[in-house]
Amino acid sequence: MVADPGSARTVRSSRRLNEPRPALVIATGSGIPRFVNRQPVALLREEWRVVDRWWTEEPIARRYFEVVLDSGQNVVVFRDEERSCWFTQRA
Repeated sequence: MVADPGSARTVRSSRRLNEPRPALVIATGSGIPRFVNRQPVALLREEWRVVDRWWTEEPIARRYFEVVLDSGQNVVVFRDEERSCWFTQRA
């Protein structure tokens, strides 16, 4: 049985799938994360950049890192270079 989309039982989330969340990151002078949300980074697995929509009024310029924390958790973190702030995103 499928619930009626308009029924009171239907729960809708306002969060987008894989939505970035603000993060507290301490980085080296070259911008590589050493701590993510107060947890030490054990390993830097990958780094990449995304530059898109440069022709619009809302360009995207991000520097991404896939890291492994001391706890063993994989985390994708990025610095939004347009806004000068850090975010985490699920790996």
